Amino acid sequence: MSQDTFKKALAIGRPPNVVKNFPGSQALLVSGKVIDRAMIEKGKAMTIAANGRNIFIIKGALMAAQRANAAIIIEIARSEATYCPTTLWNIARRVDYLCNKLGITIPVAIHADHYFMKKWDDVAVAKAEIPSLFDTGITSIAIDASHMTDDLNLLANIEVGPSIPSWAGYETEIGEIKGAFGLSTPVEAKFLAQGLNAHGMCADWIALNNGTTHGIEASGEGIQVELTADVHKALAPYGTSGAQHGTSGNDSARLKEIAAQTQTTKANVATALQMISWGVKVNDFGNAIMDGDRFDKVPGEGVADEIWEEMVEYADANGIKGGDYKKLNLSFERRWQAQSPVIRERMAKAVEDFIHYMLVDVFNAADTAPIACDLILKAESYDLGPKVEKFEDPSDWTEKKIKARATEIDTDKGPTGDFDD
Repeated sequence: MSQDTFKKALAIGRPPNVVKNFPGSQALLVSGKVIDRAMIEKGKAMTIAANGRNIFIIKGALMAAQRANAAIIIEIARSEATYCPTTLWNIARRVDYLCNKLGITIPVAIHADHYFMKKWDDVAVAKAEIPSLFDTGITSIAIDASHMTDDLNLLANIEVGPSIPSWAGYETEIGEIKGAFGLSTPVEAKFLAQGLNAHGMCADWIALNNGTTHGIEASGEGIQVELTADVHKALAPYGTSGAQHGTSGNDSARLKEIAAQTQTTKANVATALQMISWGVKVNDFGNAIMDGDRFDKVPGEGVADEIWEEMVEYADANGIKGGDYKKLNLSFERRWQAQSPVIRERMAKAVEDFIHYMLVDVFNAADTAPIACDLILKAESYDLGPKVEKFEDPSDWTEKKIKARATEIDTDKGPTGDFDD
């Protein structure tokens, strides 16, 4: 991408909250809408939404995107902010800092993932809290009310809608993600999209349970490509792309199918990147390889071997096992940052190489950065607007009618339990 194109996009492509927070910045932080549209424009492409659980993941992801000339999303989930040094309130600052330090010249969206509302009482909290996220420089958000019934999921999205800037990227979710249980259906998806449209809302992405789990998925069928394609076909009139959650645990062939055969433009990767930054062996599925009941750490890769031993001892002492190793991010990032420059660089470089491979060889996202910039220049604004205008009749989607329509949806929601990542 030419410096001239980048400079022009930088001048008009940063949303007002980004300009306010980082007035002298040379980081092209953009709305999530820009990233989604760039993937659509290229066709059969999706980009990584890298969960920046630690600073090394964020650095590696940005370097990979720069190398691939790809537009990218850096995100953190609401739940991750409880066990990671990266939070919903500092992720934009971390990304902006690294973009300027590294000379990153590709468009980057900052996404608040899985902003969950598990019960109706959470809606009032969300309405009060969501504006504070955008105050810090967030440019995109995922509203996850999938734990509630279909009617309350839709009503919760409608209720918090005014808290989300109209220019921002907006993701919604159906079918709480729980692997092979309670797979999502086109009926649920269309119900949500119709109701949102009637209220003047157009989700850029929808996440669904299409067979994956959060975290490391060691077994199971993984992503159901045909199901995903059917859901996306039902949503075509509403302009909503797919957001693929639970990407770790699916091999590259399956992910290529998702990019090529569905309308997915965003693929979340969290656990695999964390493990790679530490130097833990992962297979093509992104699953960490075990040595007995321990993660198989490669000597001389990732974190220093002596610090890895500290991490294991700490985990053992606190009863931390398997996927819960994610909790070590908050406790140990200080120690990781205190390592020598060589070790810090190899942590980030391992993430960079993995993500570059995914962007270029699996997701087909290479060279989407200039496409994103061209979209900004064509719109002459940071705000690309909705993909689809309102066409559903609001009188058909009152609260009373939403509740009545929801009773007609007969789908398997799967078992109850804690499926959060």
